[in-house]
Amino acid sequence: MSRLRIVGGQWRSRQLPVAQVPGLRPTPDRVRETVFNWLGQDLTGWRCLDLFAGTGAMGLEAASRGAERVDLVEYDARAFAVLQQSVRTLEATQVGVFRGDAVKFAASARQAYDLLFLDPPYHKGWLARIEPLVPRLVQPQGWVYVEAEAPIDAFADCERVRSGKVGQVCYQLMRRRTE
Repeated sequence: MSRLRIVGGQWRSRQLPVAQVPGLRPTPDRVRETVFNWLGQDLTGWRCLDLFAGTGAMGLEAASRGAERVDLVEYDARAFAVLQQSVRTLEATQVGVFRGDAVKFAASARQAYDLLFLDPPYHKGWLARIEPLVPRLVQPQGWVYVEAEAPIDAFADCERVRSGKVGQVCYQLMRRRTE
């Protein structure tokens, strides 16, 4: 089984298992490090949603850096079970793991988050389905991190603040405009 390494915060250097699921691609360490440098290392008090959690890399990094609440949503049963085990291993009481469809979860979310992580399976149209839900999912001036198969300049009512590319991964950090 492959492993995922937390790159910063209270669980820095902790290694966690990664489910063997076709198409599952953990966000590379270098990308996570860059994104959290952009956001700032201390996410104390933030509420975060990792909507296509997969390995949970981004959400668990946020929790490791002090996020008050992190919700991980994963559809695949194997990935979900490994995420639950990782949360237990870390004793991450601020992390909730939910099994289900990302669009349904997003549509029924009862609160807006400070930071939304979107790293859906490529070439399946997930971003287009989530885009109309972003204004109710993310606080005004909140952050949206998007990984995609191609660069994205604009998404929902967000503006791209920073972006990069590593291998096949195009990643961008976006900020919601104020209402």
